[in-house]
Amino acid sequence: MIQRFSDHSANERTFLAWVRTAIAMMAFGFLVEKFDLFLAVMAPQLAEQSLVSHHQAFGRWAGLSLIALGVAVILISALRFLRAAKAIDEERPERAPGFGWDLVLAMALVLVGVAMILYLSHLFG
Repeated sequence: MIQRFSDHSANERTFLAWVRTAIAMMAFGFLVEKFDLFLAVMAPQLAEQSLVSHHQAFGRWAGLSLIALGVAVILISALRFLRAAKAIDEERPERAPGFGWDLVLAMALVLVGVAMILYLSHLFG
């Protein structure tokens, strides 16, 4: 039996939850970029007018930002997973990790979300 198996299992479950979240973020980023492409192609035909070109740039920017945030979440969660696995195996107690990267990623996601809300309210409003 592996020593501290339940701790290692909890660490792995947490890592896998972060990976699932990152995959969802990347998939949503892909969807945002492709939806914006869909709007660029279909809206002129349906509304008999063309969309402004900056709409395509924003959709690309927002989609790629979400994909990049997803990649950053996977990298940071992998580093935290390895650090926690090492700390579990050590005999001496270790200080809990700070929330620095977590807050940076959360704020970046909030900024992309607010930008998307403003963009969609302007596009459809």
